[in-house]
Amino acid sequence: MSERKPESAGPERVAGRRASVVSKSAEPAAPRRRPGRPSGTARGPLQREKLLDVALGLFARQGIVETTLGEIAREAGVTSAMMHYYFHTREQLIDVLIDERFIPLRETIRGAFEHLDDPVAAITDLVERLVKVSEDHPWFAPLWIREVVSEGGILRQRMNDRYGDADQNAALARIVRWQREGLLNAHLEPSLIIESAVGLTMLPLATSGLWNTTAARRSLSAREIGRHVIALLTHGISSSR
Repeated sequence: MSERKPESAGPERVAGRRASVVSKSAEPAAPRRRPGRPSGTARGPLQREKLLDVALGLFARQGIVETTLGEIAREAGVTSAMMHYYFHTREQLIDVLIDERFIPLRETIRGAFEHLDDPVAAITDLVERLVKVSEDHPWFAPLWIREVVSEGGILRQRMNDRYGDADQNAALARIVRWQREGLLNAHLEPSLIIESAVGLTMLPLATSGLWNTTAARRSLSAREIGRHVIALLTHGISSSR
């Protein structure tokens, strides 16, 4: 009985093997991660926005000086490498927050003085805008008190470096004109009008967690605080009777 010889690979089989090898070698390699870009969790605009939100919350609670990039990363649940990928330093982060978060709100609040000939309407609008901004952005009032109106606040310094006091001077000049034209109480000090409105509004909003110790105070909303401030500023504490 003769021994069966193994089949030799025909031309078609050889061609098929070669095509398979060529096909595999032609497959594109998986894209390599760019140097320095952290791997792991989701990246992109949403991650960056989340880091900004977390930074604002921490700054409002404990202050800018006391908050490190590492703390922000831990609070956000990301690595320090991820944090440094988006913001190399805390100073860069602060500049981004001013540009992207504070400036739009600042422009919103400035619009209150479009009521050039009605001081009551202007002050009322200012208080309502402050309340609305604080409702929409819970970090705003405590961060404003901590870092803008307080002496030595970092945001105050940065904002003054960028914009100076031109807006404040323009608002004061308008208030002085109102008083000179008889539109404003002659006993009021013009330089304290805006500070009074902002202080009466922002302080209760920023510290509501501290003084909400009674049922009556716990039930106060931001809008009710605003209504109280408007009544106090526009009518004073004397009875209208």
